[in-house]
Amino acid sequence: MNMLSTFVKPMHPEGRKFVAIFAAITLVLFLIWDVLGWVGVGLTIWCYYFFRDPERFPPQRPGLILSPADGIVSLIEPAVPPSELGLPDVALTRVSVFMSVFNCHINRAPAPGEITTIAYRPGKFFNASLDKASKDNERNSLVIRMDDGQDLAVVQIAGLVARRIVCFVKPGDRVGSGERFGLIRFGSRLDVYLPQGVHPHVRVGQTMIAGETVLARTDPQEPKQA
Repeated sequence: MNMLSTFVKPMHPEGRKFVAIFAAITLVLFLIWDVLGWVGVGLTIWCYYFFRDPERFPPQRPGLILSPADGIVSLIEPAVPPSELGLPDVALTRVSVFMSVFNCHINRAPAPGEITTIAYRPGKFFNASLDKASKDNERNSLVIRMDDGQDLAVVQIAGLVARRIVCFVKPGDRVGSGERFGLIRFGSRLDVYLPQGVHPHVRVGQTMIAGETVLARTDPQEPKQA
């Protein structure tokens, strides 16, 4: 049972219709040619795996900003948050986490607080690992007013394959650290704009686990990573 739970994870309800579509196509492929049918089986299993929704265990220490996504840190650089959020026109440290089609795509709140703003903007579908994706791609942006009063911007960005950004929250909702707030289909990126004076505790190329990996700390007494 423990071995089974290691590999088989619960699936988010958003994935049910896609798995059903993949399974139906697989049945048709078996009627055409068994080899194609088995390819369909593999793709159906992949679809189920894409929408997996494992439990995560966020660290509860105050002042932590966690990764909102599984994936790889692709960029760390100063950038101005999306204009539609209405934040000051000041460059903040932006940490980008790129999600491949093999990563879990459930997005989680990086810090506890209140959702004060949500702004969707249609756009293009460049490869999400590229820098220009932050500016040109379809995106959904949120501002979380953290418990210490600072604003944290989080941006869901569609990728080359992704065609649908899903957001589970609305302005006025309160989220807990690591709580699910959305997902993106299929392959994409999350940008986090850290408050002024807050420095990342991760490096480009580092692997992130949504809701568990510490991205930064707001406590000024915490030593910065060398």
